[in-house]
Amino acid sequence: MAAGACNVQADPRTVLIGLAAPMSGLSGNIGVSLERASELAIKDINETKPVIGGEPVVFKLLPLDDRADPRTGEWIADYFVKSKVAAVIAHWNSGVGIPASKIYAAAGIPHLSPGVTAPAFTLQGFETTFRLVPHDGDGARLTAEYVLNEQKAKTIVVIDDRTVFGATYAAEFEKSVAALNGKVAAHYSISSKSSDFNQILRQASALNPDVLFFGGVDAQAAQLARDMRRLGLTASLVTSDGVVGQTFLDIAGPAGENTVAIEPGRPSYKGPQWARFQSAWKAQYKEEIYLYAPFAYDAVRVVAAAMNSANSTDTAKVTAELHKIRYQGISGNIVFDKKGDLTEPVFTIYAVKNGRWRAVRTIGGKE
Repeated sequence: MAAGACNVQADPRTVLIGLAAPMSGLSGNIGVSLERASELAIKDINETKPVIGGEPVVFKLLPLDDRADPRTGEWIADYFVKSKVAAVIAHWNSGVGIPASKIYAAAGIPHLSPGVTAPAFTLQGFETTFRLVPHDGDGARLTAEYVLNEQKAKTIVVIDDRTVFGATYAAEFEKSVAALNGKVAAHYSISSKSSDFNQILRQASALNPDVLFFGGVDAQAAQLARDMRRLGLTASLVTSDGVVGQTFLDIAGPAGENTVAIEPGRPSYKGPQWARFQSAWKAQYKEEIYLYAPFAYDAVRVVAAAMNSANSTDTAKVTAELHKIRYQGISGNIVFDKKGDLTEPVFTIYAVKNGRWRAVRTIGGKE
């Protein structure tokens, strides 16, 4: 047979998607969950044998651990650019995602975050920046309303962890309390790496607060809960998002009882797409689905949908389609405004009851 006479179909072209999140350290379980959800999305997409621009393609995830560290996040962003990824699903920490977004924007790579909530993330004017979660301005306002209207707090003490996320959320919360004619008696800051709240709590105790609000994430919030109860503070502990999950419960133990948090998204989802995701997750990982995992799954699926609409993997064309996308994901209806924020943000209020996080109420969004 003459050379070239055999009709052999070319291998599909690889479309590389970057994924960065904290996969080690105190928030490592969250980062791992984002990676797992993204891998499930990649698998689901590839099973449809996608064709883009008349060419068969196969999607592949490039996952990296940003260690919740801004410098590592910037290094990863540079590496993604050099690796010619078609899109990036990253990061979880605001302090990492904001500086990294500048690098993605300069390279023109669409950047979708499943966890960055600081308002500044989408206020930079980057066409390439999107997020699948609501921002802290809305979350802090709803938290303040809950504390003042539902808990009837008269004296509030605020503590933040000095990170971009924690400090921003605490500042937004304090501003919202003031707007609602509430009173913040004191505002303290502590390093996100510290586990010693003793001095702050002794000062706070003298103010006899009804509510102690903490801007920070799960492991440190749990230590705060333990220290509060050990020192005899009876104030209600109210936290920012990033706290609901098993890590807080395991570390806080009985001291975590009645802690309140407002988190992005719904407490449960429905529909055949969710049922497929839930079944695949439990079959493969044999554990409960982490709260932020659906946002990572949807982020990958939204990118693929934008590429399908553009009939191209060209980053500029994909970015343009993301600004027009109307996508029904497992986390809800995904439509971005001109800044890259969701037009239908949803939050759920949670409280610890009998050692478990339980949904109290869902706010926002549309069915």
